[in-house]
Amino acid sequence: MGNFLAGKVVAVTGAGRGIGRAVALACAAEGAQVVVNDYGVSVAGDEPTSEVAASVVKEIEAAGGQAVAVADDVSTMAGGRRVVDTALARYGRLDGAVCVAGILRARMLFNMSEEEWDPVVATHLKGTFTVFRAASAVMRRQRSGALIGFTSGNHQGSVSQANYAAAKGGVISLVRSAALGLHKYGVTANCVAPVARTRMSADVPMELTEIGEPQDVAPMVVYLLSDRAREADITGQVYTVAGPKIAVWAQPRELRAAYAEEAWTPGRIAAFLPGTVGTDPMPLLERLTDMARAAATGARPNA
Repeated sequence: MGNFLAGKVVAVTGAGRGIGRAVALACAAEGAQVVVNDYGVSVAGDEPTSEVAASVVKEIEAAGGQAVAVADDVSTMAGGRRVVDTALARYGRLDGAVCVAGILRARMLFNMSEEEWDPVVATHLKGTFTVFRAASAVMRRQRSGALIGFTSGNHQGSVSQANYAAAKGGVISLVRSAALGLHKYGVTANCVAPVARTRMSADVPMELTEIGEPQDVAPMVVYLLSDRAREADITGQVYTVAGPKIAVWAQPRELRAAYAEEAWTPGRIAAFLPGTVGTDPMPLLERLTDMARAAATGARPNA
């Protein structure tokens, strides 16, 4: 047992399997009391059960740690609230909230149904909001705490997962908003974009050349939850963790600007924009040819 999070109470959603489980175990190993939340569904969001959350609690307790299971669906306000209320009822405080819970329903945009869109956005984006909403009120009163959202490199866009990409982009904006709104109360908010072998990464249409295991992601989360990260004023950031690699994403910013002496017209924009303001190249667009070739041969291109 370590002491990086000694005395802290941390809630982790999606903690029954994969990265969430690795995070929950790592937090407990570093001295935190852990609320293990998992609705226990399949990758598609079906077949809920509380057994997966309870099994992680048993692992933590067998190793000498303290944990409690919560099987609520965090895509509901009541579910997110219960995760936080459980921490308060059992341990008296909440120092960190980590939102890993997610599902996938892949489909091309032009074929995607409302039933495939809504649950994915609800689990990833609303599920982060519901926990952040309840946790931030507690942390504001405490004047301390850390919120951690989970995003993906797919926030850049996705060929066949527009629902997932939109939700993950929303998580980043939510985290940055939390960082801005809660900074004066001593609360930090950051995002982790993991690349790891999990149930959800198994069907990625590209061969990931930079990829790790769920346990590779956990140390970054533990650090972001710790006083060391708060003392360094790390907030509003997005970090990729892929095996041995850690990277930070750029903050959104304007690249180039132009000003008209007269009001813009479509004609003036057509003459001016391509060569002056220009574009910012889209890296994923360049990979579409490789992906199409791979689809034709049955292979997976390198990412």
